[in-house]
Amino acid sequence: MENLDLMVLRTLHDWRSAGRRALLASVVRTWGSSPRPVGSIMALAEDGAIAGSVSGGCIEDDLIARYTTVFSGTMPTGAPRFVKYGVTADEAQRFGLPCGGTLELLLEFDPEAAALQMLVAALAAGRLTRRTVYLADGRVELAVAEVPAAFALDAEKLVTIFGPEYRMLLIGAGQLAEYLATMAQFCGFVVTLCDPRSEYQNSVSLPGVRRSSEMPDDAVQRFAPDHRSCVIALAHDPKLDDMVLLEAIDSPAFYVGAIGSRRNAQARRARMIEHFGKSEASLARLRGPAGLTIGSKTPPEIAVSIMAEVLAAKNGVQPPHEMDAGQIRGPGQA
Repeated sequence: MENLDLMVLRTLHDWRSAGRRALLASVVRTWGSSPRPVGSIMALAEDGAIAGSVSGGCIEDDLIARYTTVFSGTMPTGAPRFVKYGVTADEAQRFGLPCGGTLELLLEFDPEAAALQMLVAALAAGRLTRRTVYLADGRVELAVAEVPAAFALDAEKLVTIFGPEYRMLLIGAGQLAEYLATMAQFCGFVVTLCDPRSEYQNSVSLPGVRRSSEMPDDAVQRFAPDHRSCVIALAHDPKLDDMVLLEAIDSPAFYVGAIGSRRNAQARRARMIEHFGKSEASLARLRGPAGLTIGSKTPPEIAVSIMAEVLAAKNGVQPPHEMDAGQIRGPGQA
């Protein structure tokens, strides 16, 4: 499952390529509490079809009424327009915004299919891409972006950096990997599952997940973690898990974690310091045991706790990480 931005842009491209009129709505400003952050996008076709979201549904309903044929609305042509929701308490209540919440959208009418195709192709190929929309006429420029940058709006243009899909590398097949990979795909991650153990290679069926049977350190090198990547060791085998972590811990990956009990995690750290030249400082970003403290003992709940911590790290939230030693203890583990 591809990430939300790519899905919206791909859907919009398909509509425009088929000759359907459509608009692209971007959240460009928010005040107070808002249902969707700045940079969120959605596409709206002339017949009321929607991809993506800018709210919980009420604002989408208003956009459908204004700009589609569903309720005899009309989709304009020409330069982009701004529209603001939730300015007054009555409007906030009407549009389902939190108390005091206000958001502003930029609406682009009938984006060119050719430019959308180029953007979708760049993102699908993993290239960070800058999209600049000029407010006077809606002209769009695309360029390769070297580094991520904040969403930017001024009097002349809107600049958005669209990043490639988030990626997750899992080492160690099994039931936990199956649940975690499935959740990650629903959250827009491209998942790679590596396990060199022949008895595990066909243990799970995961459509859409890339599979690898190479050694974990080679898998990490081939995966080449970047700032939109996470690496998680699930093998419960120090020979495999340590190989992963030693390669990944110094990478730009936004999350590196390993399952196991707290006692096992402490032993892992001691082993890496004693035998592999690591230090407490160099291991500070290692999440072990991986996952938030929710008292989980079953594979699906453990997967929820790990996925929640991955998403918190992705979104720049640092939750407390003091896990119950028994939370992810499997049979025979301490």
